[in-house]
Amino acid sequence: MTIIIEFCVNNTCFGTHEVVKKIQQTYDCEVYEYGCLTNCGVCYMVPYVLVDGEHVEAETPALLYERVVQKIEELPR
Repeated sequence: MTIIIEFCVNNTCFGTHEVVKKIQQTYDCEVYEYGCLTNCGVCYMVPYVLVDGEHVEAETPALLYERVVQKIEELPR
């Protein structure tokens, strides 16, 4: 099962793209970069991504990475 990671290009100021690149090196996943994911309130405040459609956010990119890995590990295989 391929994992789908989605992120907003407007959120890259938080380092989201680096988190996604790091995830891609470890997990079999498809990454989609969008101009907007219509989560502007969150996007403006913290780094976040969607993992198989589920919202994952954190205060820092390092913590986002940890939470995304945790979410991926929880997914059924």
